[in-house]
Amino acid sequence: MEGAIPSTEVDTVGSRLSVLYMGGRSIVLPVATAIVAILAWQVIVTLAKVPPAILPPPSTIFQILVKFYPLILSHTVPTTLETLLAFGISVPLGIALAAVMTYSKTIYQALFPNLIFFQLIPKIALAPLFIVWLGISTQSRVAFSVFITFFPILIATAAGLQSVDRDMLKLCRSVKASDWQILVHVRFPYALPYIFSGMKVAVTLAIIGIVVGEFIASQAGLGYLIMFASSRQETALSLACITALCIVGLILYGLVVLGEVLMERWYGSR
Repeated sequence: MEGAIPSTEVDTVGSRLSVLYMGGRSIVLPVATAIVAILAWQVIVTLAKVPPAILPPPSTIFQILVKFYPLILSHTVPTTLETLLAFGISVPLGIALAAVMTYSKTIYQALFPNLIFFQLIPKIALAPLFIVWLGISTQSRVAFSVFITFFPILIATAAGLQSVDRDMLKLCRSVKASDWQILVHVRFPYALPYIFSGMKVAVTLAIIGIVVGEFIASQAGLGYLIMFASSRQETALSLACITALCIVGLILYGLVVLGEVLMERWYGSR
């Protein structure tokens, strides 16, 4: 019949609409849930007449954010930069260690149990020692953050590098590909989803590590400002700083997700 739309075009349009619907649903649902929770918080605190020193309403926190925006921003910058530095060190460190352990079973057997042992130590108990060893400067906070951040990347990358199909590895060896070529051209692309899963966990831990260091000894940063505000019972300011931390965390997490999408497209187009 003339003028009829081909079934392939109909299927393409339908699949695109389905993708848009699912994408919109994944955004709208969490945002709507957050809005409902904030409104419920506002209503409950207002009706119950909770003292602002204990739990201020979201409207007060927003006012503090606007009023002290320059102050909060000035403390957000060092926290964000140190987080990026710690994360930037943790990613290549975790990937490199995972690659080395995948390459050599001897190194794997020598390192992995010790790494597990160190990860079993409560991290907060070691934070003061990093201050003793490295002082109250940026180095101590970054070192502590790296200590707790690289492990998820290491574990995820190691799992990904070892998840390659054995038939693929046999095919590579049959054409006399070296271990390095297999690692770069086969194992690494297969491991990308695992690596980025570890990075998503690690970027949140990087912020935690920096803030914990700022709690213990610092003269700048959101952790320092939170402790200062809490000592003066300025709960609204503390929660405003925590809101700023959440915003920074969401941005950094989003950048990791964007990096994952770009890498998948780049490898998919090869």
